[in-house]
Amino acid sequence: MGQVIATYQVYDRAGQFTKKAEGIALGLTVGTWTDLPDLEKEQLKKHKGRVIEIRELPEDEQVNQFFGERRKKAEIKIAYPSANFSVDFPAILTTVFGKLSLDGEIKLLDLEFSPDLLEYFPGPKFGIEGIRKKLGVYDRPLLMSIFKSVLGRDLSYFAEQLRAQALGGVDLVKDDEILFDNPMTPFTSRILVAKEVLQKTEEETGEKTLYAVNLTGPTFELLEKAKQAVELGADAILFNVFAYGLDVLQALAEDPEISVPILAHPAVSGALTSSRLYGIHHALLLGKFLRLAGADLVLFPSPYGSVALEKETALAIGKELTRPQDGIKRAFPVPSAGIHPGLVPKLIEDFGVDSVINAGGGIHGHPDGTIAGGKAFRQVIDSVLNRESIEETAAKHKELDRALALWGGK
Repeated sequence: MGQVIATYQVYDRAGQFTKKAEGIALGLTVGTWTDLPDLEKEQLKKHKGRVIEIRELPEDEQVNQFFGERRKKAEIKIAYPSANFSVDFPAILTTVFGKLSLDGEIKLLDLEFSPDLLEYFPGPKFGIEGIRKKLGVYDRPLLMSIFKSVLGRDLSYFAEQLRAQALGGVDLVKDDEILFDNPMTPFTSRILVAKEVLQKTEEETGEKTLYAVNLTGPTFELLEKAKQAVELGADAILFNVFAYGLDVLQALAEDPEISVPILAHPAVSGALTSSRLYGIHHALLLGKFLRLAGADLVLFPSPYGSVALEKETALAIGKELTRPQDGIKRAFPVPSAGIHPGLVPKLIEDFGVDSVINAGGGIHGHPDGTIAGGKAFRQVIDSVLNRESIEETAAKHKELDRALALWGGK
């Protein structure tokens, strides 16, 4: 029989973690145990949650200060038998963290799936290798950019901005996550215009650029809308997964007619991950879960930018997305927010070549415009891979030199 093993971070005034762990294991499965007759115990044994491990940790002084009293801290592991749930994200999350999430002092750190359960989660359709094949780029981090200030603008502005990003050497361009279907830049029109623009830029530069259109609308319309996007020639899909749910992402990723990569955006996830006390760990939600649900690329806050995560946390997300796992493709980590060319050496050092460098203002805000902004990023990427100092490269390329003068990094 399969199982999932949940790891929780818990607090307790008296440090009675054995009692706390048993209470969770029973409360989320059979409800009670000691008062049951032996026959019922035998019948319910296969449904009972089991405490696997209890590990007491050093106290967290910030947490003690928050509570105004000392709290003991521990990690506990509990196994939940698969006889209790259907094998899908809604059922599993409700089983291991449903009503427990209302406690306010328990954080879900990890979920380990037995091999038989992992078969229900095939993961990314393309992954790192598939996207590299689409672009013909194998030996460097990819460069992504974001449309900026397109709300209230028409398709000509959209086309102009897309062209500039592609001419700057950007590999992927994604919609702003707040750009929804609207009369000025309709969903289908954006796809058709982007296809025309990017065909021309590829002829000019010899380099391919993929455009990720934002898939939005009522949930029950998404599958057909995504299929329509593919029929019209969409290169990729951007999806605000936590506004809809992991199960919706998995349905999109597993549909054979939706034959394009999916970029998962972390919008809304902060409500689930940000607290030190409760919620779901970033690496589990934005790393393991999104990869299992089928995201090919995953955006998350970098450790350095304007909406920064702790470095250890951001690196843990990247590790979950890229670690080898039988039968499940690796997904591209896309550390984002406040990225400029001066940060590229740190990004490559921390997240490796199999990552995506994602910039908005760091490209569009270049003193010489968007094309120069893209070129500056490509120049510094080459600089790092060629083991040339950033100062040496900037001395040979005015785009990078001017970017570093504005944002720093030399």
